[in-house]
Amino acid sequence: MSRRALADLAKISLSTLEKVLAGRRPFTQATMLRLQEALGVPLLGVSAHEKGDGAGQAPETLGSYSETAALWIEGRYLTLRPSFGAPGAIFAYQTEIVWDPSARHLVFREGERVDADFTHAGVVSLPPESGHVYLVTNQRGQYRLAVLGHPTVKGDMYGLSTTLMAGRGSHLTPVSSSIVLVREAEQAEAWTYGRVKAGDPSYASYKTYLDRVLEGGYAALLPG
Repeated sequence: MSRRALADLAKISLSTLEKVLAGRRPFTQATMLRLQEALGVPLLGVSAHEKGDGAGQAPETLGSYSETAALWIEGRYLTLRPSFGAPGAIFAYQTEIVWDPSARHLVFREGERVDADFTHAGVVSLPPESGHVYLVTNQRGQYRLAVLGHPTVKGDMYGLSTTLMAGRGSHLTPVSSSIVLVREAEQAEAWTYGRVKAGDPSYASYKTYLDRVLEGGYAALLPG
């Protein structure tokens, strides 16, 4: 298989793959998950503790949920959050949540991002005490976290995302924003990905979803 073919199959840029193979960039979890899926071979080692005690059961650190009990959340979602680079615009991409049989827990991976180099993948925590869903990314100790309420009747999830926003040069600023995961439905083929600005066909409906996070009481941003 050529490097170009592998990059296309794994949905990563050829430059990213070449930098990783040349040792100029470390393997991120997102890259490893994409290569693992493309090649059909396990690349991520998992310790016995991380796998959990029973077959098909997530570790206690992720909520001890079973594979069967997690079926309700698996699937593809349209993901919406405010755009960091264009005030007033909405950033839209895809998130897929699936059960990883080798790791014995749910994982999520992003797709359809116009900024492919910032695509994330990580683990899903479902602690029974809070009833919330946590999407956790850990790339060499750098965390990104999304805290989502239990899905609505339609399967949508509303919450907050905390990450780092790129500024001028190498400056990074911690930022929290509303985030919505809309369950894939029959109208999914009409979804618009990328930066959606006022006046675009999807903008009004996307903004309604995002406004619902705070107005519907799914999350709160406290004043300083």
